[in-house]
Amino acid sequence: MSGFFRREEPPSLAEARALPLRYPDVKDTRAMNRRAAWLIILGVLIPGSAQALAGNRILGRIGLGATLLGWLIVLINVIFLIASPSGYATFATNSVVLVIFQTLIVLYVVLWILLILDAVRLTRLVSLSHGVKAAVAGSMAVLIVFLGAGGAFAFSTLGTTRSTLDAVLSDSSEIEPPADGYYNFLLLGADSGPDRDGLRPDSISVASVNAETGKITFFGLPRDLSYVPFPADSPMHALYPDGYGASGCDVDPCQLNSIYTEVELFHPELYPDAAARGSSPGIEAMRDAAEGALDLTIQYFVLIDMQGFIDLIDALGGVTINVRERLPVQGVPDEETGEMILVEYWIEPGIQVMDGYTAVWYARSRYTTSDYDRMERQREVQEALLRQFEPLTILSKLDEFAEAGIKMVTTDIPQGMFGTFVELALKARDEPMTSVEMTPPNVDPEYPDYGYIAHLVREQLVPPTPDPTGDPDAESE
Repeated sequence: MSGFFRREEPPSLAEARALPLRYPDVKDTRAMNRRAAWLIILGVLIPGSAQALAGNRILGRIGLGATLLGWLIVLINVIFLIASPSGYATFATNSVVLVIFQTLIVLYVVLWILLILDAVRLTRLVSLSHGVKAAVAGSMAVLIVFLGAGGAFAFSTLGTTRSTLDAVLSDSSEIEPPADGYYNFLLLGADSGPDRDGLRPDSISVASVNAETGKITFFGLPRDLSYVPFPADSPMHALYPDGYGASGCDVDPCQLNSIYTEVELFHPELYPDAAARGSSPGIEAMRDAAEGALDLTIQYFVLIDMQGFIDLIDALGGVTINVRERLPVQGVPDEETGEMILVEYWIEPGIQVMDGYTAVWYARSRYTTSDYDRMERQREVQEALLRQFEPLTILSKLDEFAEAGIKMVTTDIPQGMFGTFVELALKARDEPMTSVEMTPPNVDPEYPDYGYIAHLVREQLVPPTPDPTGDPDAESE
């Protein structure tokens, strides 16, 4: 290294005239000022070029090589992103890849700052006019701060992304294919509010996502659904061959959302591999129940802590909902009059931009409306969130979204499927969403017709095709 910045032999007169940037006339202040401007501009735009033209050529080659490699990496990433968005999202969110990107960013930013400092040295500050000397020194300080801050932001963003994905997504390598062209997700809303004792699935639905178009169809299952059947290969089928609660159960009442509690407390041994899959016995039993009720294969689950919605919605800047009826925040009915008392405030009808606290109460408020109305409002909040997600908003508040996501979501979705689902989520923004609630008048939760429920599901996911004779009123499945 002692000879890395060694002094070069004095140039000949011809060389000095041919290479004014390398061999300047230090007595010509105006020429030195112009040279300084060129060196700083070139050093910023093409790191390494100042050294190649006026300094150590070996350092210049290192800088230019690193710059070329950086642009090549960017170009490859852009081509990959355009050619295969889902494949790129999977690649770019892999933990190892993110660590490599972080390392390259640190190395390149450090090299760039060193090259700028060396470019300032090459300007020969003592030969510049006072004004240019101050401008060069000032620009150097601004550039170093800018590069340092930009590099730190990129490093932090990649680190936050990596830690969030590692915390939320499963590290399982088992990839589930679509079933009949759909990815089906069991969505469990776990209401852990201050007035609740522990978690329990208070909101149960299945989101069916078309594997080609991203179109989402929600199937809402009321928590008081009775006699839920289990698939023949489910360990719960042996306990309840005629449906859950047909001959009693270990908890009271024997309804859909009781299955989680019963299995967690009394039958965790039925699902010995649940923890290894990033799940729990209660969640796996709920998955089996939803599969039996809807006659669908459910690949993944997403457990959403309703309280975690507060931070997520606040990070998003609020959520816009068209409120159809007046709803209380907090409060209970008076035992004598039935009127609401202890209400913190009312959510008034009309279009409202709600913060997280209000939106959660909008989704969970139950005293002045039915459980079925409540299910619809929960679906409204889910859809509004999906509609309002913007990549730039997420990037600008990445730390807040990451913290909210870790607190809010538990899932067995593997990291290897993340890119596919990101692409489908972006497509879904342009597709109409459909909701089918298995509630009255469609379904009587107390005495449900599961054959009819399966028909409603097939009707949405496999629409009837027109009769080939051309009769618009004749349809066949």
